Amino acid sequence: MSLTPLSSISPIDGRYRNKTESLGNYFSEEALIKYRVQVEIEYFIALCEIPLPQLEDFDSNLFDSLRKIYTEFSSKDALTVKEIEKTTNHDVKAVEYFIKEKFDALGLGKHKEFIHFGLTSQDINNTAIPLSIKEAMNDVYVPAYFEVFEKLKALVEEWQAIPMLARTHGQPASPTRLGKEVDVFVERFKQQFDLLNDIPSAAKFGGATGNFNAHQVAYPAIDWKAFGQQFVQEKLGLHHSFPTTQIEHYDHMGALFDGLKRINTILIDLNRDLWSYISMDYFKQKIKKGEIGSSAMPHKVNPIDFENSEGNLGLANALFEHLSAKLPISRLQRDLTDSTVLRNVGVPFAHTLIAFKSTLKGLSKLVLNRERFEADLEDNWAVVAEAIQTILRREGYPNPYEALKNLTRTNEKITASSIATFIEDLDVSDPIKAELKKITPANYTGV
Repeated sequence: MSLTPLSSISPIDGRYRNKTESLGNYFSEEALIKYRVQVEIEYFIALCEIPLPQLEDFDSNLFDSLRKIYTEFSSKDALTVKEIEKTTNHDVKAVEYFIKEKFDALGLGKHKEFIHFGLTSQDINNTAIPLSIKEAMNDVYVPAYFEVFEKLKALVEEWQAIPMLARTHGQPASPTRLGKEVDVFVERFKQQFDLLNDIPSAAKFGGATGNFNAHQVAYPAIDWKAFGQQFVQEKLGLHHSFPTTQIEHYDHMGALFDGLKRINTILIDLNRDLWSYISMDYFKQKIKKGEIGSSAMPHKVNPIDFENSEGNLGLANALFEHLSAKLPISRLQRDLTDSTVLRNVGVPFAHTLIAFKSTLKGLSKLVLNRERFEADLEDNWAVVAEAIQTILRREGYPNPYEALKNLTRTNEKITASSIATFIEDLDVSDPIKAELKKITPANYTGV
């Protein structure tokens, strides 16, 4: 069977490919190879800039040509690396040999043994992967996040004056405003996103056990720790983790995944609330000609976008949780369990991206049903009992809570008329009665 969207095992490369293909530039096998090539090339250039004695004669004018090896990296190049890997059975070594072939082609063969000089594979992996995550965050995740965020902010403004019956424990409660309830999610998103910005994109760079052993024995006069820090932070724009074992300890990466998981959890909460509001008929949904809601029930217009988003967010969070729990654990100076797990980093990002787009689609289809909001408020006059008893407390009225409890906890429906009668029978002044009678479910919405 040839590989097509219909033959893909994962829906993120099949059914949802049009929603996730932008992530291929960061998390595909080809992308990983390209990032590895980038780190190897920049490392060689950094060695030239020290300079190492054997690289003093390297013409710096050739740096641009070297950088083209990764800036112009092609699918054909990636296939060449994979072909080399069939012999080496080692993916990073295949990258090293690929670059050495490029050096030979450029007439730079005498310098090629300084490619991957003193390094272990994880010096490349633990810089290439954090770099890919950082760039995927900036280029794909953040714009998608802000699409959702800005849409919600716009709805806060649009719906700020819409009074709504609140429900706590599923029961009618003190009224609120629709815009304010959406604003709760806006603020939650904002605070968690701000926390994400405080998490460094960390990388390991220090040789086979993190101590620059090979570097130090070859060139003991060079401050290799300072070199590593400068290379990682200034050349790659990452945070240099030191000291480490053979691998990055992944604590910061775990924190990032936990932060992304929290944002997704907030979005699940939003999806479920909107799903509930649709089921309560607070919202209608725009109908697209030709679409079918149910194969059996012609009348159905289902909130499928919010359901799709919730399902994908659950998958994303399960993977983010595993990544954040597993990656920081490695036996002694290194085991290989992080390697296969890291190859799946793009999967939760893909499910998150699908979810963001589904929520956006669902939000764009919402049609406010004002009549239902108003009817729900009018049907629940009992919620003004809190307001009445609070004012009575203010006025020193005896046992106000109990008086309202006796009124509202009966099997008789509480209406505007029964509230008005109750107020009229109170032993308070006429101005207080007038104040109480102004309170309605629609205007008792707080600040």
